[in-house]
Order: sequence, then structure tokens, then C-alpha cells
Amino acid sequence: MKLHIKNGRVIDPANGIDAAQDLFIVDGKIAALGAAPAGFSADQTIDAAGLVVAPGLVDLSARLREPGYEYKATLESELQAAMQGGVTTLVCPPDTDPVLDEPGLVEMLKHRARMLDQANVHPLGALTVGLRGQALTEMAELTEAGCIGFAQAEEPVLDTTVLLRAMQYAKTFGYTVWLRPQDAHIGRGGVAHSGPLASRLGLSGVPVMSETIALHTIFELMRATGARVHLCRISSAAGLELIRAAKKEGLDVSADVGVHHLHMTDADIGFFDSNARLTPPLRSQRDRDAIRAAVLDGTVDAVCSDHTPVDDDEKLLPFGEASPGATGLELLLSLTLKWAEDQRDADKALAVALGRITHEAARIAGLPAGTLGVGAAADVVLFDPDARWKVEGKTLASQGKHTPFLGYELAGQVKATIVRGRVAWQR
Repeated sequence: MKLHIKNGRVIDPANGIDAAQDLFIVDGKIAALGAAPAGFSADQTIDAAGLVVAPGLVDLSARLREPGYEYKATLESELQAAMQGGVTTLVCPPDTDPVLDEPGLVEMLKHRARMLDQANVHPLGALTVGLRGQALTEMAELTEAGCIGFAQAEEPVLDTTVLLRAMQYAKTFGYTVWLRPQDAHIGRGGVAHSGPLASRLGLSGVPVMSETIALHTIFELMRATGARVHLCRISSAAGLELIRAAKKEGLDVSADVGVHHLHMTDADIGFFDSNARLTPPLRSQRDRDAIRAAVLDGTVDAVCSDHTPVDDDEKLLPFGEASPGATGLELLLSLTLKWAEDQRDADKALAVALGRITHEAARIAGLPAGTLGVGAAADVVLFDPDARWKVEGKTLASQGKHTPFLGYELAGQVKATIVRGRVAWQR
């Protein structure tokens, strides 16, 4: 299959490209940019006039809900959502049912995803058996089955010695440990950011110190073990300062934030809107502003969708009883572009924004993705940066229809998604 994408604005942050160029794809690989390779004759041509041609998005946290939670979402629905959102590579956490702590479960998930032939799915294996924080999993076997790292999802490790042993093991074999910093006790059971708003609404709070105490512990263990750690969905200004200092110190650490936290604060809970019930909770405006600045200066390496589809029965409940989570795969591009649009130098910020959801995310995951370099896999998204669309449940392919952005009009509409050189979805 030979594909010619013409007249588009090619933006490839990994290679510093932002220019009007043609893109040529042969047998699932990027063959050339600019001039056609010798003897090239296109089987299909796409006119990308007025569109941005960029690497397919890489999402570091997308729950696909299989196995075990098919009533919330299925692989079919969520990979279709990925295609409509321009996400060609995604990482899924291990908190399925059963938990991804055995090679057979990982192989089954990978096989199912391959059969659907859409986005590239890369599971994280459970760091501990059953995510119970007691016994370590067989990391080597899980890696052979296809896991790219090891995580606890939302389950903290109560015994710090277990986390120490896990990080020692991971360091020995070169694995990355993915952790969301949260103290196991402080803020447990909380549903909103600890602050004046939660107090007025009578909601139990999750203080910032739940994140910072956990970060202090993680960094001490990193100093002792030399392990590589990726920090998932940082939510506070204080946490970002600790990460900034750890990077300056030379610790092998990276961090991401959820795209919702780039824009919203605890004030967006409004009158108990359960669509804004997220984990970690939406925090103060100061925290939100710090996150936006940290994406620009590189303290935050990547932005993820934190895609967590929730069904009506678990979401349409009082705020404190509703399940946390929101759909995000189809919003990742538009919300990241909105962040760029809000910066002083919007043109420069556009390349930064795309970098945070393409090659920077791929680097964290250790995947050869997020680039349009010659020879790279032809995972490409074509989008109209100016086309506006309204976020409505009926327009979302995801089985999860709940997001705090329902009713918002956003810029940046995906027109086509190409996976391994094949047009997997086109508007």
C-alpha cells in the first residue's frame, strides 16, 4: 500500500519540522517527506489542504475496561474512540478484572487488540499480585507477554518495603515503575480537593500533602535504588516543585498530567456535578496554573487523556457516591490544542503541545512512536486546527459519555487517522 498525503502542514516536533510538505507512505512506513521517493506511484492520495499532518497521538493512560468491565466499555468502542481522537498508540493501566498480573491475561488483551487492527495497545503490568501491595508479580514474564512497565493504578502500596523491593527489581532489569503519588492514608475516601469549596459543599477532602508525602517517599526510594519512575497524573503546584527539584538533582523521573487538569479547577464541580468527579481531584486555580506552566517548561513531560469510561449507573449518583472518571480519548487533541492557543506564543506552544502527546509520551513509554521520521511506522493524524465541534454524548464513540466538558465547543477536529500505513478512520 502506497499512500500520498499532499498539501498539508506537516508538524513533527520530534524532528523539528513545521512546514508545508507532502508525506509519502510505503508498506506501513514513512518513506519520504517533501519529494516523492524514486519510482513512487500512489495507490491512494489524500488532499490535506488546510489540515495539519502530525504523528498519531500517544496516550499514556487509557482504560479500555477489558477484561471484566465490559458493561462500562469494550475494546471495540474504546479503540473506535481512539481512532476518532487521532490516538494511534495507547497505554492501558492494569486495573482490569482480573488484574493484569499474569502473562496469559496480557497476551489475551494484546491478541484482542491486534484482531481489531486499530490503535496500538500497550498494557502496563501490575506491580504487585492483584494490586494488593504485598507480593511482587513476575515482571520478567509479564514483559515477555507485552507489558511496557509496571504500575499500581489507583492502589497505593501500604508497605514501603514492598515498594523498595519492586524498585530494586525493576532497576536490575531496566523496567520502568509507573506510580501515581498518593499517600495510602491521608485523604483516603476523599472525593474533592481539600479547600474552601469542599468545606462549603460538605465534601470529604484530599489534601495536596497526600501527593507530596508520597513524592518524598518515592524520591527517597529512587535515591536508594536508582530505579526509573514515571509519575502519573500530577495534580498540584507543590508536587510539581518537588519534581522540578528531583529532575535538577538528576533522578531518572518523568511525569504526566491529565488533560482535564490543564483547564479545570475544583470550582468546576459547581453544584455537585458528578462529571467533574475525577481521581486525582480537580484542584485550586493556583495548582491549575502551575500545571499549565509546567507543561510549557518541560517539568511535565506528557499530557494524557486519563480516559476512564464510567456507565450511567455509577455516574448519575450524588457526587460523593459517583465513580470517579471521565472519557478523554476523543478530547485529548482538542484540549491540548486549547492549552497551546492560550499561551502567549501560540505558534511555538503548538509544537510543544503536540510534542507532549506524541514523541515525548512515546519516549516515556519506551516506544518507537510519535514521529514522522523516515523509516518510522506510519501512524499519522490529520486534523483541522480551526474546525470547531461540540462535545455531546451522541457524538462520542466511547461507551463512556461522561466528561466535565459536555456542552463545550472545542477547536481541532480529526479528519483522518492512519495506523501502520492504513487509513483506519476518516471523517
